[in-house]
Amino acid sequence: MSGDIQNLKEFDPFADVQGGSTLTDEAKIHIRIQQRNGRKTLTTVQGLDDKYDKKFILKSCKKEFACNGTVVCHDQYGEVIQLQGDQRDRIANFLTENGLAKPESIELHGF
Repeated sequence: MSGDIQNLKEFDPFADVQGGSTLTDEAKIHIRIQQRNGRKTLTTVQGLDDKYDKKFILKSCKKEFACNGTVVCHDQYGEVIQLQGDQRDRIANFLTENGLAKPESIELHGF
């Protein structure tokens, strides 16, 4: 015996995939609204590709939508953009008009 067991080696089935993933949920951009307190709401954008600078996108959105926001680092979802107020439709239009996402890859959540 050589001491090397062949069937216990790690195998990554997605190692040959370059760039985008073929999984449908991975390619989706989720735009959600969260209730804070009273009438205050928060819009979150999750799932943007890592090749985009989220802080620059946030800066452009804050200027265009006249609202405040931040980029937070989430353990499970990575970097998430947070905007004050209900900006779901505006951020969806912003992402499609600037070529950051296709309309079919954007999912809007919330009431």
